[in-house]
Amino acid sequence: MDVAVIGLGLIGGSVMQALAAAGHRVVGFDADPATRGTARTAAARARSGARWQVAGTVRDALADAGLVVLAVPLPALPSVVAELRGFDGLVTDVTSVKKPVLDLIGDLNYVGGHPMAGKETSGFRAADPRLFDGCAWVLCLEERTSTADWLLLADLITQLGARVVPTTAAEHDRAVAAVSHVPHLLAAALTTAVAGDPLAAALAAGSFRDGTRVAASRPELIAAMCGGNAGAVGPALDQVLKTLDDLRAALESPDPVSALRPLLAPASAARGAWPPVPGDEAELPARSDVLLRLGLVGGWVVAVDRDRRKVVAKRPETDRNGS
Repeated sequence: MDVAVIGLGLIGGSVMQALAAAGHRVVGFDADPATRGTARTAAARARSGARWQVAGTVRDALADAGLVVLAVPLPALPSVVAELRGFDGLVTDVTSVKKPVLDLIGDLNYVGGHPMAGKETSGFRAADPRLFDGCAWVLCLEERTSTADWLLLADLITQLGARVVPTTAAEHDRAVAAVSHVPHLLAAALTTAVAGDPLAAALAAGSFRDGTRVAASRPELIAAMCGGNAGAVGPALDQVLKTLDDLRAALESPDPVSALRPLLAPASAARGAWPPVPGDEAELPARSDVLLRLGLVGGWVVAVDRDRRKVVAKRPETDRNGS
């Protein structure tokens, strides 16, 4: 397949390299000339059969493409989408918020996507073609979505080693607010709280490291991600603040140890049960209603049948219901 990747940061660069390694013809573009130069140099040094090209403009990147992957930050999307007008191929993206992209994309042939993978570092130099091994990669199914296009992308993505989770843009944005966007804000708050305490910095170990890793991400990326999903992040953050208020109140009780224990127990049990254990593989008909039910129970697609009439799927072991 001929693919254009627009935006060659961590995710876009990793997508480009992964697709090239899988044998696809890939042309990338980035608005930053230095990034384009770095990507060209990396292509020249890549092993045989895993090279890519880097274009000088978006239009040049699109010239032969049947699929475009948009991998630019949310604030940059409007200008890039404007350059896609008239493109009759398939468009997907890797943006961490889906509803604003869906509203922006207009009549382009679009399937929203979001790989749940990343690092605290950014830029093309951090890109890794194996970044998506085993990761959950959301592909959105809306009323307007062509099931055939969805299955084409699901087939492509599962061959990169990812597991495809079907859902809608609205459900995606609600879920990632809780598991991705709010954790970025909490990491920033915790890091800020101890930033001026050298003794705390000297004593910080695993709990601090694991709880604050994403605070090292570029602030503009966190702001675009959380601000672009403000409608879902606000309520998710409110829920966390309520829990923190309850924990704070327990510390004021006559017996804080006893008061804290029942508040902490549900979190301990939930974290102990994560990640979900996958059940056995099952073949499902490749229908949008079946796929959306699969995503709703936390299931995912691991392969697409050759004729694209069925998918091979897994559900968490705790889900015993069929589709």
